[in-house]
Amino acid sequence: MSSNPILLTAIHDVSPRFANEVDILFDRLAPSAGSDHIAMLVVPDFWGIAPLSKSPSFRRSLQNWSDQGVEIFLHGWHHRADQVPQSRFDRFRGNFLTAGEGEFLAMDRARAAKKMRDGRKLIEDITGSPVSGFIAPAWLYGAGAHEALAEVGFVLAEDHMHVWNPVSGETLATGPVVTWASRSAMRTASSLAFASVAPAILSRSSVARIAVHPGDVSKPSILSSIDHCISRLGRQGRLHARYSDLLPVTQGLVA
Repeated sequence: MSSNPILLTAIHDVSPRFANEVDILFDRLAPSAGSDHIAMLVVPDFWGIAPLSKSPSFRRSLQNWSDQGVEIFLHGWHHRADQVPQSRFDRFRGNFLTAGEGEFLAMDRARAAKKMRDGRKLIEDITGSPVSGFIAPAWLYGAGAHEALAEVGFVLAEDHMHVWNPVSGETLATGPVVTWASRSAMRTASSLAFASVAPAILSRSSVARIAVHPGDVSKPSILSSIDHCISRLGRQGRLHARYSDLLPVTQGLVA
């Protein structure tokens, strides 16, 4: 990894459901980051209504992005929870941090591992290249998901505060991811406020992370904030980078 501080940029919820929004976000980010320094978090079948398997045009787009050097991650399967967590703390996380989209929060190890393997195969059959890692919807993992990550052999994962290698257990980066919320006026205001101070908070961090979502394109205030935040982080001397740059050069993407 470069001795300069770096910036990782990711587009979440990449799915045929949001084809237009993903195009807008990619076109907005690519001029400064370069396509080979953008990560896309791909959902195989968003909410069970947008399967990659039934969208040949989006599969072609995904292959084209991969060919341009975009870093591809698996991002759950449905991006929607179908189980209620047993612990009160996990129920709070699932209700407060996301609108019922903590898909891997209550999932057991066996089911999580199967979805991870099936999702990885689906995406790799489309792109012809290994996926870089797995990032759970809403950055929420239960114990079963954590165990499955290592079992399946993903070497890159992240949550709100960390990037780590599930196989080795090594923490690769720490610090809050900067993201925006479009779901309500209050959440939007809160996310805009944090984004305005995030560059200062992260000024001494070796790794900064930006995460954008399809809903961001619906609010000009969020798009302007994204531009401003990336510009300020760039003025800190940060280089755009890939998540895989955090790994030792000898480390493969999957075990």
